Order: sequence, then C-alpha cells, then structure tokens
Amino acid sequence: MNADLTDRAEPAIRDLYWKPWDAPGCEHVRVSLNARHRKQSEAVVADGLVLLYRDGRALRCHYRLTADGAWRARSLDLVVQIGGHEPREIAFNLTGDGEGHWQVDGALAPELDGCLDLDIQVTPFTNTLPIRRLDLAAGEIADIRAVYLPLPDLVPVPAEQSYAGLRPLGLSGGLYRYESRSSGFTADLPVDSGGFVVDYPDSFRRVW
Repeated sequence: MNADLTDRAEPAIRDLYWKPWDAPGCEHVRVSLNARHRKQSEAVVADGLVLLYRDGRALRCHYRLTADGAWRARSLDLVVQIGGHEPREIAFNLTGDGEGHWQVDGALAPELDGCLDLDIQVTPFTNTLPIRRLDLAAGEIADIRAVYLPLPDLVPVPAEQSYAGLRPLGLSGGLYRYESRSSGFTADLPVDSGGFVVDYPDSFRRVW
C-alpha cells in the first residue's frame, strides 16, 4: 500500500481516543489529511490533548504536529503543564525541512540532524509517522532516527529506532514491531487501516 496520501481513499478527518493501560488519563487527537493542501508541509495536521497522572503529578499536554504528504514530520508546537507541589509549564516549537534538519524555537539544532520522525512519549499517535512513511513490506526492517521527547521534561533528543513489517498495512489494518535501539525495548503494534495504533501493549489502548 502506497504511503502517499494522494494514492489513498481515506477519511479527511479522524478523531482518535486512547487511554493509558494502568493509570488515569486519556487522549483525544484530531488528524486532518489534506492531500491537496496549499502548504505541502501541512498535508497531515494532528491536534492532540493528552491528560495523564504519573508519579504523583497531573500532566496536560497539548500538541499540534504537521507532516508532509510523505508523512515526514515538519513541525511541532508543544505545551505541557505539570502539576504537583511545584507546578510548571514547558512550551517549545520544532520545525524541520523534511530532510532531517531541525530548529528548536528558531535556533538550529544540529544534534537532531538525520531525524525524519517525531516520537512523543505520551502519545501513540507519533508511531503512525514512520509506519506510514516507511510503508514496509512483510519481513522488511528499517532503522530510523527520531526526535524523541521523553517525560517529564520533554527535552528533544535523537533516538535510534527500528520498525519491522509483520503484516503490511491493508484494509484490515496491519502489524508492526517497534524497537528502541538504545534500550532494546520492543513492542508489537497492531494498527487500523490508516496506520493508527489500536493497542500499545502495557502503555495505551484505543477506546474509540
């Protein structure tokens, strides 16, 4: 199945809801697929709100992420509010050229060179970017470099990862194996026909 939006007949807007497996919280993301958007860098626009309670702290994370028609991440606006005894807010902007070069709040970030994808720890949505971009065949494995945003501070760092096609994306969905090359963590991710995660074992489950 071709990953290019122009070759797929799929809903222009998707509303997706996930919840953590073992903690209070939920996420809603609205994904707009604009194959003929006048700004090619905004062929995909995801607007998400994540509510979590972890380690005794309430977190509210709002993100707006854009990608081009080949599902290469192009921008991210992120605001995170962290509760607790010392509440604080983190906000920043990432912009990329689709070729692996990034700016953080307008300043060049050469440490992120070579990253084509974004991986926000608090949402399974960002797994869709490499799944759709790579369009892997059965048995095919691809190594990638992603901008990873971990909890609690969400400081962007490069991360070496890989994806393997266990069951290629089709009308009945697909199955992909994610691996973090640094930690050795792996997860088999079932996805729907749009490449959006259905369940992320021990982390997130789709509720609608």
